[in-house]
Amino acid sequence: MGKSELKAMANRAKAKGLQKLRWYCQMCEKQCRDENGFKCHCSSESHQRQMAVFGQAPDRAVDRFSGKFLDAFLALLRHGHRGSRVAATVVYNELVADRRHVHMNSTRWATLSEFVEFLGGEGLAKVEHTPKGWFIAYIDGDCEQAVKAGLKRKRVLSEELVIARQIERAQKSMAKANGDDNGDLGKSEDEYSGSGDADQERQGQRQEDAKEINKATGKVAIALRRAAPAMPEVKPEMKFGLDEEEEEATNKGRDAGKARDTRRSAIDDLMEEEKAKERSNRKDYWLCPGIVVKVMSKSLAEKGHHYYKHKGLVKRVIDRYVGEIEMLESKHVVRVDQDELETVIPQIGRLVRVVNGAYRGSNARLLSVDTERFSARLQVEKGLYDGRILEAVEYEDICKVA
Repeated sequence: MGKSELKAMANRAKAKGLQKLRWYCQMCEKQCRDENGFKCHCSSESHQRQMAVFGQAPDRAVDRFSGKFLDAFLALLRHGHRGSRVAATVVYNELVADRRHVHMNSTRWATLSEFVEFLGGEGLAKVEHTPKGWFIAYIDGDCEQAVKAGLKRKRVLSEELVIARQIERAQKSMAKANGDDNGDLGKSEDEYSGSGDADQERQGQRQEDAKEINKATGKVAIALRRAAPAMPEVKPEMKFGLDEEEEEATNKGRDAGKARDTRRSAIDDLMEEEKAKERSNRKDYWLCPGIVVKVMSKSLAEKGHHYYKHKGLVKRVIDRYVGEIEMLESKHVVRVDQDELETVIPQIGRLVRVVNGAYRGSNARLLSVDTERFSARLQVEKGLYDGRILEAVEYEDICKVA
C-alpha cells in the first residue's frame, strides 16, 4: 500500500470525525479541515449566495437555527437522560458528537450557561447551578400517565354531562306531564277564587248603600249577606282488596310490557347494527391471502393445464380481483380471476375465514352445515366478536383457511 493510499484513508477518517468549529459554515453546512480550506469556501460563489440570503433576513435565519438546536437538545435530554439529573456539559458533548448538528455559534445563545438559563426560565427543564457547574433535569410534562389521566378526566366529564342531560330531559318530561294533569284543576280554582272576590266586593258595596239609606230615613235595614258558594267536597276513592289486586295486576302487565319493549328495542338495535355492518363490509371482491380456493377456469383446461377443479392456495391478490394461486399438488403458480375461482368448505370443526359480509376478515370455527339452504353455522374466534355465533352464513361468504 503506497503513501498516497494511506494518506487518502487518513483523509477519509478525518472527514468522518469532528473538526474545529471555527472552520464550519452553518449557512452552507460545510465543514472545512483547515484555515486555507475555510478561506477558499468563503470566497466561493455558493457561499456568497447563501450570505446574500442571510443578509436579507438575518433574524429569521438565527431563529431557525435556534429552534433546531433547542429541539435537538431537548430530544437528547428527553430520550437519553429522562428522569435523571445530569450535567449540562454532558448533554452538550453528546449533541456535538454528531458532525451535522446545528452549532451554538449560529444561534442566539452565545454560551452554554446562557442557554441553560433560558431552559430554566421557559420551564423546559429544572436547572440548578452548583460549584461543579450547571445541572439540568427534564420536566416530564408529556408522560404517558399524564396523558392517560387527562383522557380519563375527559371521559368522566363527558359521562357526567350525558347523565346530567338525561336527568334534565326526564325532569322536563315529568313536569310537562304533571302540568297537563293539573292544568284544568288549577285553572278552575283560579276562576272560582276570582268570582268569589268579585261577589264579596259587590256585597260590601250593597251594605254601604244600605247604611246611607238608613241614616237618611231612620230606618234600620238588615242586609243579608249571601253566603259564598262552598267548594265542592272531593270524596276520597275507596279501594278494596279486589281493586288493589287489579291495580297490582295492571302494574305487572305494564312492567312486562315495558320489559318486552326494552327487549324489542335491544333486538332492533342489534339488527340495525348487523345491517349496517353488512352494508359496509359487503363488497364485490372477496379474495384474500391465506385461503384455499378451487380453480374453475375452463380456459386453463382447454390449454392442456391440469388445474381445472383443483385446489390452490392464494398467495397474493392483485388489483383486488386477480389471485396469484399456488396449486397444492403441482406447486405451480397461476394467475386467475376471482370469477373463475370457488370457495372451499372444510370439514366440520375446521377453521374458516369470512371473506364477505358483516364479519368480513374474521376467522371462525365451522359448527354445522345446512346443505339444503347452502349455508353454515359458525363461531367467531379471537378478535372483537370472539365467541359470537353466526347463523346461516352462505357458502360463498366463507372459505377454508390454509
